[in-house]
Amino acid sequence: MSKSLIEFAYEFVSSHEGSVNFTEIWNYVKEQSGLSEEDAAKKAGQFFTNMMLDGRFVTLGENEWDLRERHTFDKVHIDMKDVYSDVQTSDDDSEEEEEEDEYNRAFDESKEESSAEEDSDEEKEDSSNSEEEF
Repeated sequence: MSKSLIEFAYEFVSSHEGSVNFTEIWNYVKEQSGLSEEDAAKKAGQFFTNMMLDGRFVTLGENEWDLRERHTFDKVHIDMKDVYSDVQTSDDDSEEEEEEDEYNRAFDESKEESSAEEDSDEEKEDSSNSEEEF
């Protein structure tokens, strides 16, 4: 059974001391797997995605890759709070929030009205029940 493309990548990266550029990895994988240029062009994107998802690899930025086992968590971990704090809200977001608030207010008002009607119905039932007791 032949190796998968990702296994060729693991073999290549593990044979190097430090990080390796993605282009070097992909060239090695193409050569070892015998992919034609046409097939390689079709599979490059999926291969990159597979490397991102494979827990054995880590991207170090600048298109450099290495094995995760060689790096501490602190060095390769990205705190998502930092990523999301950079996102700026646009005017479109505030308009959407206003529409959502308006919808929720209308919903809350209709909920209050139906609750008041239920209370009124219960009071009527209570008063009719008390009249029957006499």
